[in-house]
Amino acid sequence: MSIESYLKKHTEALVKDVGVEAACELTGKSKATLGRYYSESDEHDDRFMPIDVVAQLESSSRFPHVTAALADLRGITLSYDAEKRNAATKGVNQDVVALAQRFAMLMSEYNMAIGDGRITVNEAKRMLRETLAIQQVLLEMKLNLEDEVS
Repeated sequence: MSIESYLKKHTEALVKDVGVEAACELTGKSKATLGRYYSESDEHDDRFMPIDVVAQLESSSRFPHVTAALADLRGITLSYDAEKRNAATKGVNQDVVALAQRFAMLMSEYNMAIGDGRITVNEAKRMLRETLAIQQVLLEMKLNLEDEVS
């Protein structure tokens, strides 16, 4: 997958995380404009979401999809600052349970997807959503473990 395609897929995930209508309201952009930012058609190959729009959307999203994609491309691991989190911490025990549940969901999606011998685009997207959810749980668990150590 090319860098451009990778960024467009994460841009799409960001818009859909916030919700298309909500994203339009937050950014003042139309559905068509937002769609062009993640469209992989040849006519929109060189069009990417401006960084200020990414920041606006990520402030309302559950996960910083584009920021995480940029970090991945550089081999950087993200860590959230505990003072800037919106939700109260649940603790490591609840994180372990959440991780096990999310992993079970991923395996369930995989089992259904591979049943016919091939993984469709929609099946891959569902598995990607579960993978991102696991990543979020792991980040929370990391923060909780850091809190316990210090």
